Amino acid sequence: MTDVAELDPSTSGQAGSPTTAPVGRRPRWSGAAEVIVLYAFCLFVALALAAILLELASDKGSWTSVYTVILDGAVRQPGRWGLTLGVSAPILLVALGTTISGRAGLVNIGQEGQLVIGAGFAAYVGVRIGGPGPLALLVSLACGVVGGAIWAGIAGALKYWRNVPEVLTTLLMGTVAANLMGFGLRNRFLLLAPAEGRANRNQVSEPFAADRRIPRITLFGNEFPISALAAVALAVVVWLVLGRTVVGFRLRMLGRNARTAQRAGVSQKRYGVGAMLASGGFAGLAGGVMLTGGDFGNYQLVANFGAGIGFAGLLAALVARQRAIVLIFVAFLFGGLRTGSGFLRSTGVSARIADVVQGMLVLAMLLPPAILYLRARRRALAATSART
Repeated sequence: MTDVAELDPSTSGQAGSPTTAPVGRRPRWSGAAEVIVLYAFCLFVALALAAILLELASDKGSWTSVYTVILDGAVRQPGRWGLTLGVSAPILLVALGTTISGRAGLVNIGQEGQLVIGAGFAAYVGVRIGGPGPLALLVSLACGVVGGAIWAGIAGALKYWRNVPEVLTTLLMGTVAANLMGFGLRNRFLLLAPAEGRANRNQVSEPFAADRRIPRITLFGNEFPISALAAVALAVVVWLVLGRTVVGFRLRMLGRNARTAQRAGVSQKRYGVGAMLASGGFAGLAGGVMLTGGDFGNYQLVANFGAGIGFAGLLAALVARQRAIVLIFVAFLFGGLRTGSGFLRSTGVSARIADVVQGMLVLAMLLPPAILYLRARRRALAATSART
């Protein structure tokens, strides 16, 4: 960050005065160190506040024991980091889609609905289509992508053809998606499983056959679906596309200044709607992965399917600030909080406290950019007033 400083006219023209660096400009490493310290301080404050809340909420131990239990449930107990990987995969997929739409300057907050619609499409097709199991699995996942893309594409079309804010449409369509899912699970011709396959006549879909599920691998005693590795590979692909291709450059142009991008020949409708389709497609794929991966139930749709994964992916994208590679680690962190929270019952703390910790971490990561922006704006205003 460049600081504005006034030059001393009595020394600026003297021979022998330093000329190797511009006056008022600090070394680059100094600015980077300042940013790191700011992030570290905000994280420390967030964890300290979370520790205070945990101390007040726990009646069977201290806040250190609560953090230890979360860590044990996330990675340290046998088989737990495999479960964390499986839970992190759909969070990462949703976050990747959010990053794509965010690069185009679009605010998609309807990931929950797009995920549910994608899961519904995958469930409907996956149990009805014939053919070999692996092919049926791929087709069902592709249908999940299509379902999520259609749901987000509606919001994109309304924005660019009817000037309806995508924030409003994506949010409201999430509620519509939840109601459609409930309707589907109440009707046999849509998603409801036959009565003989439902215990106590619960509203669930027909489970996927064993050969139509995502294969799972075992590594160092931890079992997880290969979708976790596929999600990481997709993160690398998204990083390359957004950072190294013409499409990514045009999306960034559209996100930073739509009018300038239009004058440069970038079609707002084409790239804007395309970004929304991709965002919804990733969310729909996450729904299909949750349904067929085995870490979110018995390979079937149930009421309230989604379990907040859509919102977790949205928060992960905000924390990573639309950096696809960083998303890999943030998604694993959020997945660890979700899996580790299952062990909190032994400490007398509600599992919901993990959501509080997650929220504080999100605020801690969002606060430094806001502080840096306000400081840069203040310095720019000071420089402008100094010139006048």
